[in-house]
Amino acid sequence: MAALANSNPFHYIINVEDSAQSWALPLYRALNDGDYETVEMIIRQEPTAITSRLTPFAETPLLVAVKARQGLPFLRKLLGFMPPEALALTDYFGNTALHAVAVLGDTRAAALFVEKNRDLPNVWNVDGCLPIHLAAMRGHREIALYLCSVAKENDYLDLFKGSAGAQLVQSAVTAGLYDFAMYLVEHNPELALQHEDISPLELLAQEPSAFPSGMDFNICQLIIYSCVPRKLIEMPGSLASMTKSRDYRPFSVRIPCARLRGFKYYNFALQEPYVILWKVLETLIVPIKRIRHTKAMHHQALKIVRRACSEIKCLDNSKASSILTSPFLIGVQNGIHEIVKEILDSFPHAITFADEENHSIFHLAVMYRHEKIFKIVHAQSGQYKMCLSLLLDNARNNILHLVAHKPHQDRLDTSTGSFLKMQRELQWYKEVEKFVLPHARKSKNADGKTPLAIFNEQHRELAASETQWMMSMATSCTVAASLIATVAFAAAITVPGGNDVGGLPIFTGENAFVLFAVSDALALLSSVTTVLSFLSIFTSRYTVNDFLYELPNRLIVGLISLFLSVLSLMMAFGSTMYLVAARKNSLLLLPIVALACVPVTLFAFLQLPPLLNMISSTYGPSIFD
Repeated sequence: MAALANSNPFHYIINVEDSAQSWALPLYRALNDGDYETVEMIIRQEPTAITSRLTPFAETPLLVAVKARQGLPFLRKLLGFMPPEALALTDYFGNTALHAVAVLGDTRAAALFVEKNRDLPNVWNVDGCLPIHLAAMRGHREIALYLCSVAKENDYLDLFKGSAGAQLVQSAVTAGLYDFAMYLVEHNPELALQHEDISPLELLAQEPSAFPSGMDFNICQLIIYSCVPRKLIEMPGSLASMTKSRDYRPFSVRIPCARLRGFKYYNFALQEPYVILWKVLETLIVPIKRIRHTKAMHHQALKIVRRACSEIKCLDNSKASSILTSPFLIGVQNGIHEIVKEILDSFPHAITFADEENHSIFHLAVMYRHEKIFKIVHAQSGQYKMCLSLLLDNARNNILHLVAHKPHQDRLDTSTGSFLKMQRELQWYKEVEKFVLPHARKSKNADGKTPLAIFNEQHRELAASETQWMMSMATSCTVAASLIATVAFAAAITVPGGNDVGGLPIFTGENAFVLFAVSDALALLSSVTTVLSFLSIFTSRYTVNDFLYELPNRLIVGLISLFLSVLSLMMAFGSTMYLVAARKNSLLLLPIVALACVPVTLFAFLQLPPLLNMISSTYGPSIFD
């Protein structure tokens, strides 16, 4: 078969435009245009045309048609002129037509070709790739599974061994086909650790989004994520039987194509009511389906990590260290605590790993601001805890020097609002300061700098920018609070309905008037409190330590009182409108209340999330609790 694919017993044309054959250029154009009548006429007049090479890359008519994305009917008719062995003809790069459809992800065309020649899935190109490798590289799950199902028994077993199997797993992981990669690893667990350039574990360590720790879900997404039925994220058992089938014919009839996709789903009638309800919700609400796919991806990625870690236990320390060092350190840098925990559980010696600059896992955790990693390592370091905390890197920086630097990654943006960035940096510094021995707080690095000097130097620009932000915030809120105070004071001395001859308000006996009086007084007092709170921000010294508690306290008080003043003013407005316009016409009450709720709702929607974040950051538990 290899001799046939690489020899040249058929007519060969270097370039259709320079060819002496009059039919070459019309055939090439007809194949690209999908003009089957012209193709048929040329082939019947010149039978050798079907096996000729039409391009400088030695592409056959079938390859030209595939790359032109001709449909299945066109390809089926074209195959009618070809002997089975002609499908194995390769181009200059050793690619058959099956390689081409694998790149395009056309499962129907792949099945059509394999029906004609069962040897096609086992033809290697000059880069050492089977069609299944190309399909996996480009993330085409269905065709990869199909090609896995039709591989010959011996080649099927060889597929999961050595460099070919490692390359296939690597391609699947790189393309995000974690379920397919896990299926390959389950057939040959050695593939979880075997690699040519980079191991699957290291590839996963470079993809934070492949794990729950790398996702930034809002509260609604988190609730949906936690409610996904486990049965919908497990790999179906039917996948194994499907991929081992030797008589799979998906295009003799149309039904089996659904069979190929069926590994993603379960028989609908056999599911529990909760699973059926979930599938209905997925159909109606697309984001729910995306979240389920995300959780399934996380589940499969974690299974690959666990399988790799279980295989590590069978290796000696030196071999295990050589395999795990890079994934472990990359996982720490990217904050993937799932990988870090699994590696530490299976290989506790990983706690001593360090990078080329002699940064330990403790160093990396604080440099990249990953509190969960720090807590995991702190809990599992045991006897190494004190030793690791005292280690110096190549520049003689201890762990406090390193946390004094700004984060290596854009970790500052994980906090909501620019103000919290400086506060978070101070919290990190203070927490790590508790962790080190007293003499380490004043020790100097190779540049002769103490940790505190480095912190002040590194965060000078951040402190300046947040000072400007605080000034701008205080100015805006002071103006708003002053306007509210003015309106509330004016409303207090000009009561709705006016006064009687005795000077008392006409609506004194009305409950709505009592609500007006209370809410107007609250609006006035809270707005004045807001003004005073933000004025204190103007007069602050803005030292570094002020950003830890003093300034956050003033900002929190100011924002809470501003929200109360807006809410109270709208309540006063609503009660006034009721007394004046809606007391005798109740139909006006609903639109008045609805309109009064608009500014309050808008303020809450825009300002409450960062306010709650500030409260949690300032008064909540410490970073490592």
